[in-house]
Amino acid sequence: MQVNDKKDIYYSKVMLFGEYSIILGSMGLTIPYSHFNGQLRFINNDSYTNLNFAKKSNQQLSELFEYIHKLKGNNELLADIDTERFQDDLKNGLYFESSIPEGYGLGSSGALVASVYNEYASNKTESRLGISDQELIELKKQFAQIESFYHGTSSGIDPLICYLKHPIVLENANHISSVGIPRKDVLNEDAIFLLDAETTGKTAPLVKRFMDKLKDPTFKQSIDNELIPLTNKCITSLLKGQLRDVFGMLKQLSSFQLQHFKEMIPENIQLFWQEGLKNQLYTMKLCGSGGGGFFLGFTRNYPDTKEFFARHGKEIIPVYQEF
Repeated sequence: MQVNDKKDIYYSKVMLFGEYSIILGSMGLTIPYSHFNGQLRFINNDSYTNLNFAKKSNQQLSELFEYIHKLKGNNELLADIDTERFQDDLKNGLYFESSIPEGYGLGSSGALVASVYNEYASNKTESRLGISDQELIELKKQFAQIESFYHGTSSGIDPLICYLKHPIVLENANHISSVGIPRKDVLNEDAIFLLDAETTGKTAPLVKRFMDKLKDPTFKQSIDNELIPLTNKCITSLLKGQLRDVFGMLKQLSSFQLQHFKEMIPENIQLFWQEGLKNQLYTMKLCGSGGGGFFLGFTRNYPDTKEFFARHGKEIIPVYQEF
């Protein structure tokens, strides 16, 4: 990479359905979100950026490099990363210029991992239409190994969606595919939006808490018998364009998460969550692991929903309108 090069831009992601339940085999549906994005850059006189941010990013990339280098030295690295070139670029001021907020459930580490793979992987699998299931599964494994540096464990889904820049559905452990979201029966006021909790959340401790809760047979049964079927139905109905069914099931999903995942929802968001279930104007759910950052909202009346939140001093960000 030349020092003045600007590399491919990688988008953030939004997991519409499947957070937590995907660990136990549910379907998952994720879409790219271009509003926030990042790309590999170099610190140099032609870059107009926050120098402290760039230096911190360079240090964080150096730590990721050490992790990758160790895996490669132990012959454990699944992706063939050119560590020599990666190291040289780090010495020349490589950093990740990003507008993706960390701890917000939008895949900041996923976009970074995708960019590193794209730049430094030899014999890489190209992002393209018609990519095979086997290639997707292999990519997911490679991404999961690298991203686990940040979270302890990783499904690999976040880097995969950031790399492909196309909606993907995880149907089961062995079947991942790129999909389109139908616009049949769509109203102009239909929208998915983000609500900012104005705090950040950390994925690893929240996932650990979830795994600990699974030791309770009653909780595990509720996940298996309620959450997973609801999640799967939401995804299959959305992909069929059956929006009326989706919004009906969303209310059930929202109620379930408020009851069983309350510790992942900050108190200020719980109030809006409860109000949405009450006023039927919008429906809230988790966006990623929760704890802070953004939370997802769904509405069939975006103008009134936007006005409602504005009256309460909150601005919502549209993710997908006319979905």
